[in-house]
Amino acid sequence: MTRLRLDDFLPYRLSIASNRVSNVVATTYQAMFGLRIPEWRLIAVLAESGGMTQQALGGRTRMDKVTVSRAAIALAERGLVERQPNPGDQRSHLLTLSVEGRRLYEQVAPKALEMEARMFAAFSSDELATLRAMLDRMEAAAEAVERQSRD
Repeated sequence: MTRLRLDDFLPYRLSIASNRVSNVVATTYQAMFGLRIPEWRLIAVLAESGGMTQQALGGRTRMDKVTVSRAAIALAERGLVERQPNPGDQRSHLLTLSVEGRRLYEQVAPKALEMEARMFAAFSSDELATLRAMLDRMEAAAEAVERQSRD
């Protein structure tokens, strides 16, 4: 029988690496901008995509409904996002960045890129391209397994 060893189990290792990177990012964003990771994710997605429903934000960020809702409420309370009626579905609202939210994004984005550069400075451009391609393949494989599990 094959024995499971966590240090060799790739899903575990990916989770640990992701948590470590997220913790570094979270500490920095909290100290500099008063943002938690879910809040930053919503800001970044809204900056790139424009108005979106909370459901669409959950799908895009892979965060659950409660996490998205809490982040959206916190951002709205700070005046960083605005809720507007959704012309395509009267039961939902579109969230968009406010002027202040856009301004904050313009401050955070360069810091995010700087942090990424620092974390991956020891990797060559070819290694980073390979890592990105592998992440794309892992996400696609996970999506395929999810689909099979639902069928």
